[in-house]
Amino acid sequence: MSQTPRESEPVAEAVDDALIDAITTGYTFEEPALDLGALSTDAGAVPSARVRIPLSMVNRHGLVAGATGTGKTKTLQVMAEQLSAAGVPVFAADIKGDLSGLASAGEASDKLAARTAKLGQQWAATGYPVEFYALGGAGRGIPVRATVSSFGPVLLSKVLSLNDVQESSLGLVFHFADKAGLPLLDLKDLQAVLNHLGSEEGKADLKGIGGLSSATLGVIIRKIVTFADQGAAEFFGEPEFDTADLMRTAADGRGIISLLELPDLADRPALFSTFLMWLLADLFSDLPEVGDAEKPKLVFFFDEAHLLFDDASKAFLDAIAQTVRLIRSKGVGVFFVTQTPKDVPDDVLAQLGSRVQHQLRAHTPNDAKALKQTVATFPKSSYDLAEVLQSLGIGEAIVTVMDPDGAPTPVARTKIFAPTSLMAPTPDAQIDAAVKGSSLYSKYAEAVDRDSAYEMLARKLADGAQRAAEEKRAAEQQAAQEQAAEQQARQAPRAEARPAGRGRQEKSVVDKVLGSSVVRQFARSAGREIVRSLFGTARRRS
Repeated sequence: MSQTPRESEPVAEAVDDALIDAITTGYTFEEPALDLGALSTDAGAVPSARVRIPLSMVNRHGLVAGATGTGKTKTLQVMAEQLSAAGVPVFAADIKGDLSGLASAGEASDKLAARTAKLGQQWAATGYPVEFYALGGAGRGIPVRATVSSFGPVLLSKVLSLNDVQESSLGLVFHFADKAGLPLLDLKDLQAVLNHLGSEEGKADLKGIGGLSSATLGVIIRKIVTFADQGAAEFFGEPEFDTADLMRTAADGRGIISLLELPDLADRPALFSTFLMWLLADLFSDLPEVGDAEKPKLVFFFDEAHLLFDDASKAFLDAIAQTVRLIRSKGVGVFFVTQTPKDVPDDVLAQLGSRVQHQLRAHTPNDAKALKQTVATFPKSSYDLAEVLQSLGIGEAIVTVMDPDGAPTPVARTKIFAPTSLMAPTPDAQIDAAVKGSSLYSKYAEAVDRDSAYEMLARKLADGAQRAAEEKRAAEQQAAQEQAAEQQARQAPRAEARPAGRGRQEKSVVDKVLGSSVVRQFARSAGREIVRSLFGTARRRS
């Protein structure tokens, strides 16, 4: 009975040799590259067949995907380490805190030594230069803030999911604030301007800018309030973060790794989306065109990328796709980290040149559909990817990248190298010391709430209320004086009238008192003083 090719050891060896040759050739580059790991076969790892990404192709973006617990974060850590060593600054959103271990040297162990020996990895415990950031200071890290003005109405409208009419109306609000000299620094400034335009005092201003209905104004105000409740208020303000500070290198030439702490991100996805869009838009506007550079100026890693795209409006997704497509020419690479490629919109996925896919599970019909879609995103290969993707071990991945000529490399089952930094969070005390010792701490730590739209409109309202109160008091005083003078003028003739003839009825006691000369003289003196005081002609007696 003849053996099938799968059962034939010599044929299997021949197949493995062909695969090894293909991978070795496909991933051998003359230019600098990042070492992801070694080819993995049924017989074990092949140290001589390295799987790599050309450094010049990192700014063609990429995707790191896989189910929870399959090793995505460690892959990200390995890539960040090698980028830093190559002098490339890195930015990463550290959602679970695991990436903080990049700041500390790794810990050797027998298990680690066995793994690195099989992969042919020259492992040495190494810590890397890391800056820790936190949005608006919510968490450990240097606060990252931005002003509402720097966002502008278009970007803010996309984040708030405003329709076209609402977006144009918000643009008119920004235009009014600029013309009126009302700086929009934080959300309370924007809310103050919106509330002013919707108030009685602001009716004239609202009419002046035209095209803004009170109903639309109300919708925008409600969305701003909701946005602030999601935690965005702490992000807007001053001092505004300078994105150029993400593109620094350490004294030894290594790229600085910037880690942004995002606690409770799942409850505040809008905050993450806002920061990403502002950061990329700010970099895109400031950075010059570099074309095809030897290495990126900066590489972004965005973990839990599905939170960025969940429930996003079409306009927002279009903005992300356009930014990802254009920012490549500025020398910036973007890697999205998520569970499956279907978490990323097609327009964005089409821009990602490198794929590192960890294990996928197909326990449900939706999982099976996601698996099929994932397989469809890879070039044709000798692998049965639907089967292999479900059988990958922790720390294994299916990889294909873009070679220097822009063509996809052969699909390779890869054992990812082990990080040389700590594969656990850096101790809190060490993070706190790094934050306080940073050269950026004095620049951003202290929040500044300078005079802006909120304060200006509050003063205007207070001044208006004070003027109204003073005018009311003056009017009341004038009315009281006029009433007193009129009453005195009516009483004076009656007081001076004398009785006519003896036959008249006897005067009452009150009439006698009022008719006395003393009372008449007092009345005349009081009347003169009242009249003089009204016209300002009263003289001061010595």
